[in-house]
Amino acid sequence: MPKVLIADALSERAADIFAERGIQADVKVGLKPEELLSVIGEYDGLAVRSATKVTAHVLEAAPNLKVIGRAGIGVDNIDVPEATARGVVVMNTPYGNTITTAEHAIAMMFALARQIPAADRSTQAGRWEKSRFMGVELFAKTLGLVGCGNIGSIVAERALALKMKVVAFDPFLSHERARDLGVEKVEFEELLKRADFSTLHTPMTEQTTGLLNAQTLAKCKPGVRIVNCARGGLVVEEDLRAALDSGHVAGAAFDVFVEEPARENVLFGLDNVVTTPHLGAATEEAQENVALQIAEQISDYLLTGAVSNALNMPSITAEEAPRLQPFMGLAEQLGSFAGQLTESGLKKLTIEYRGHVAGLNTRPLTALILMGLLRPLLDSVNMVNAPVIARERDIDVTEQRNDQSVDFQSMIRVTVETEKQTRTVAGALFGTRPRVVQVQDIVFDAELGPHMLFVRNEDKPGFIGKLGTILGNAGVNISNFHLGRSPGNGHALALVEMDEACPHSVAGEIAKLEGVIQAKVMQF
Repeated sequence: MPKVLIADALSERAADIFAERGIQADVKVGLKPEELLSVIGEYDGLAVRSATKVTAHVLEAAPNLKVIGRAGIGVDNIDVPEATARGVVVMNTPYGNTITTAEHAIAMMFALARQIPAADRSTQAGRWEKSRFMGVELFAKTLGLVGCGNIGSIVAERALALKMKVVAFDPFLSHERARDLGVEKVEFEELLKRADFSTLHTPMTEQTTGLLNAQTLAKCKPGVRIVNCARGGLVVEEDLRAALDSGHVAGAAFDVFVEEPARENVLFGLDNVVTTPHLGAATEEAQENVALQIAEQISDYLLTGAVSNALNMPSITAEEAPRLQPFMGLAEQLGSFAGQLTESGLKKLTIEYRGHVAGLNTRPLTALILMGLLRPLLDSVNMVNAPVIARERDIDVTEQRNDQSVDFQSMIRVTVETEKQTRTVAGALFGTRPRVVQVQDIVFDAELGPHMLFVRNEDKPGFIGKLGTILGNAGVNISNFHLGRSPGNGHALALVEMDEACPHSVAGEIAKLEGVIQAKVMQF
């Protein structure tokens, strides 16, 4: 039975979902770092929010961990590169709290426009300072969205309902999508010049860290009001404080900060700054949604291999998984076949998907082919980290698709280019059973068993008898024998399935036979 650790406070229904799916879920909230290190090795899955820090040390102590689920969007508390290197899938729930976060941004904009927090404090203190708190209307103002994805688009819809004009900067926003939303797509500097209010809805990346700084704030329209419910690091807080002190920026509303919990901050203490303690996703509905979603996602992965909202591997929906499953076995076998025969540095991998399989989600299949290809050469390779390792080693990976397949309903052909040669292997499904149907220019039909011997030789009489004699003398029992001949260069290929693994010394004896080009023990 798979085991999952729930390390942060989630809805009680999350544990119920794990139990209903046949997964043991242990709720241990508030573990200290050393306590987490001492128990994480027991678990296949880990469910967290933002409190638990999943560091490289934690991952090192978790040899059984297969998946980390973040109930929410941001994964700043998870070492995703280290998880990827160790083959651990990292998932989040990008849609569970989108409405909640968007509504909080709108609420912050209203609070900022009408100075509600300062007015509340003054009124409850017994001062009736009606003339002090002169606000501004949102009506007819220009809202600048920095980021117009899931949350930004919802903010846009709400703002348009308030009769605001909305301009958006987002490199991934198409003009068609902008038109459908009713927003105007602009460049970043154009947004800065035009926006009366600016709201941030972008992830924190190398490109967006410190996006609003002294230089970019100086380009803002005088009197702009800035709302940040995304990530604290998007804004250089000291530079914003200077712009607020000078009056160039009229106000700011922040739900997120560079350092959290924010006990102290350079933005604190100003009447024209509204702050909340990272409440963007803090509604009952959102907390319930993300908890249930992450429990379902982790369960699906551990039980069926379905991958949803993963940050470091291709997604496989529950609907896709049954259709992909037979091809996944074939893909891994083809990659492993090519990898076990590779004896020099890898340069290029070309994968051709033909027939029905070309219309499926082939990214997981490519990851499995890479995994099989690299596993004979490297330790700890899986479908999560195999694409990363390939990029790090400058292996050029190319996919080709063709929905026409001459001989089979579906076929996958893998061509590996090394420093010394190019090798091709192709496979197809017979029902749901993977078969190798081509190696180089030799066409044949072979089902791969656990213990195989690959022999490529010159096609001359008497060779099969010599091969069988060596195996028989070594006490190796043949369970299947697959033979193919080259139509052009006088070569033959034998794939021999054995009851037990063939000793490497026996393969070495076969390699010494006259006419043998390559003899290799293979495991599947």
